[in-house]
Amino acid sequence: MSGRTPVSNLTERLPAPAGASPSRRAWLRFRRNRLGYASLLVFGLLLVLSLLAELVSNDRPLLLVYQGQVYVPLLHDYPETTFGGDFATPTDYLDPFIQQRLSEPGNWALFAPNPYGAKTLNYFAAQPNPAPPSRANWLGTDDRGRDLLAQLIYGFRVSVLFALALTVTGVLLGVVTGAVQGFFGGKTDLVFQRFIEVWGAMPELYLLIIFSAVFAPSIALLLVLLSLFGWMGLSDYVRAEFLRNRQLDYVRAAKALGVSDWKIIVRHVLPNSLTPVVTFLPFRMSGAILALTSLDFLGLGVPPGTPSLGELLSQGKNNIDAWWISLSTFAVLVLTLLLLTLMGDALRDALDPRKADQ
Repeated sequence: MSGRTPVSNLTERLPAPAGASPSRRAWLRFRRNRLGYASLLVFGLLLVLSLLAELVSNDRPLLLVYQGQVYVPLLHDYPETTFGGDFATPTDYLDPFIQQRLSEPGNWALFAPNPYGAKTLNYFAAQPNPAPPSRANWLGTDDRGRDLLAQLIYGFRVSVLFALALTVTGVLLGVVTGAVQGFFGGKTDLVFQRFIEVWGAMPELYLLIIFSAVFAPSIALLLVLLSLFGWMGLSDYVRAEFLRNRQLDYVRAAKALGVSDWKIIVRHVLPNSLTPVVTFLPFRMSGAILALTSLDFLGLGVPPGTPSLGELLSQGKNNIDAWWISLSTFAVLVLTLLLLTLMGDALRDALDPRKADQ
């Protein structure tokens, strides 16, 4: 046998620099997890591309020169008459007539790599919708004639931003309620626990169905309704951390010095109780994305016309022969959830005190 020490393909066992802060040592442990760190980079790249979706997938030229004049259709609407058309309606830059005018000598237009927006209908498709992948539509079209790649890019952005908002809201509510329960204990903790038991027993799905029938569907309404129930799981973990940390010597010393309870909570106990909060962030985002996708699949999610992964899955169910709809949407969902799960596992290992470098 070789005398070399085997090195894992996933994690390099190298000691952190001496004197490094706990947060830096945790970050170095996270970076040594190759799968987790690579997942963070890939997910960050996908998020940046989705945030810049208008530059990646858009039916309007990013920049246009026509008869010596410079136009920026990405930022301004120009009537069709500007480019030799007959009507004063907004220009359809995919119209063959407009395309011909823009291709004349001296004129040019810079389009996005994918020349379709989130709501663009391909009226000039060679096949009926849903159309299979082609040179014009790389991933095909859905049953309404919208480009599937554009739908996935914009739908991914909506899902991730919604998950971020829901995660932040749930974390804030969960940390506040868990901190109050765990630090003060006694009757305060007892009352909160009984309230959580009653609140958690409410049928969340039925409430969503009722509110979606009463109010117009909107992302804000959906965010509020899901936030009302999404904080309870995290609250239990924060409560347990506060119950443990409030008995430590530094908390007793702060109380003996006359420091107010809220200063002790914010400055001393909370920073030492955030490990479960940070660890569960990727998993909470995964749950939020799945919740939005499921509600969109059932028709209870975002307003009609909003790019949605759940709606695409519903279209795939209704159009079994259009395999490209289900396959591409399922691939995006699996990749997103896989990246978040790998990031969560790496983050959990990095913050685990039992795996801290000696």
